[in-house]
Amino acid sequence: MNARGNGIAGKVVIITGASSGIGEATARLLARQGARVVLGARRVDRLEALVAEIQGEGGTAEFQSLDVTRREQVESIVQLAERTFGRVDVIVNNAGVMPLSNLDQLKVEEWDRMIDVNIRGVLHGIAAGLPVMKRQKSGQFVNISSIGGHKVVATAAVYCATKFAVGAISEGLRQEVGGDIRVTVISPGVTESELAESISDEDARRGMREFRKVAIPSEAIARAIAYAVGQPDDVDVSEIIVRPTASPF
Repeated sequence: MNARGNGIAGKVVIITGASSGIGEATARLLARQGARVVLGARRVDRLEALVAEIQGEGGTAEFQSLDVTRREQVESIVQLAERTFGRVDVIVNNAGVMPLSNLDQLKVEEWDRMIDVNIRGVLHGIAAGLPVMKRQKSGQFVNISSIGGHKVVATAAVYCATKFAVGAISEGLRQEVGGDIRVTVISPGVTESELAESISDEDARRGMREFRKVAIPSEAIARAIAYAVGQPDDVDVSEIIVRPTASPF
């Protein structure tokens, strides 16, 4: 199961939002390639089943309940990784929400939720992991943005703003820590996931169903993450955009 010499085997990788979609696919792929994965999400039953499957295939995995909006919980999962495996090599800040709506719908609570999960969640991951990686003088943050971090469309103003923020935070971090710590932004296009299930606005839901007729599997994004993680320490893949070949965006 452990593919030695691939740049991934043996690395300790924390993945947030790991109970489904991109997070789950990344956990499976990296574990198959020999990474020791530490998985966090709010749906603990799904995490438990996923970890059992990974371990059943000979992989190494741990899990913990995680709400990325709670800084102390993000710190706790980093401590779990350090306590169990002695280090933290990669943090994949993947957790995200996407309740789209036109601004005039005034869904302010949904705006707040996107800001809390999509921006603060990434910052909490950085705050928890950066001291560890600085002590180690090595590490990598993989921050999941979106094609929405490059292009704004109607109903997605706040969501896109959060993903533009992920790009800005990541670039600032890269400039500050370059030399020892790598920073990668992965920007998925339309990908099969549960993100659209958080859309409460019916018009936006209909639009997203049409938009998602052309989608790639979450495994495609997992492969991009694995590519970035597997590079030699002196190579920092700063950004990858992955989208359907037929996507207009």
